[in-house]
Amino acid sequence: MRSFIGIDLPQGHCDALERLQADLPAGRPVPPENFHLTLAFLGDQPELLLEEVHLGLEAMRVTPVEIAIAGLDTFGRQTPTVLFAAVGASQALSRLRDKVRNVARAAGLDLARERFRPHVTLARFDRDLRFDDLERLRLWLSRHGNFTLPAFTAREMTLFRSTLTRSGAVHDALAVYPLVAA
Repeated sequence: MRSFIGIDLPQGHCDALERLQADLPAGRPVPPENFHLTLAFLGDQPELLLEEVHLGLEAMRVTPVEIAIAGLDTFGRQTPTVLFAAVGASQALSRLRDKVRNVARAAGLDLARERFRPHVTLARFDRDLRFDDLERLRLWLSRHGNFTLPAFTAREMTLFRSTLTRSGAVHDALAVYPLVAA
């Protein structure tokens, strides 16, 4: 089962990000119901292994984490592949991610080593993005790049199933874990 562990955004933040997408000049906007901050992408895993992850996450104790969205950027050097809202990195958020990844590893998952760039994906682009679309996107980013939202406190994280369909990924919550004082 394709899955990941992440943090959902408050509805007001989802609404604001959806309004921001309204005049996006190129790309495929991510549906607002899929906005989230990924802590660990688990990939395709057998249900038995996900049950072990679930038990580890249930036992984990981490305090709620402050999340701040500030700025827009893209992944992809010359040609963007993803537009995202940047999430400010903090020690608390990095600790939460590390603990989540440790639980997944203890359950037997071999997670890829990657630098943590906390973000919320807003749109995806084809690799063959046309030059005029690229220029319009750059202009859009120059107007909206300093976009910010008020910080919020994440009080839970979720284990999601991610099903790929022709129209994009569908994310379903498998389990929700409160973030409570250790």
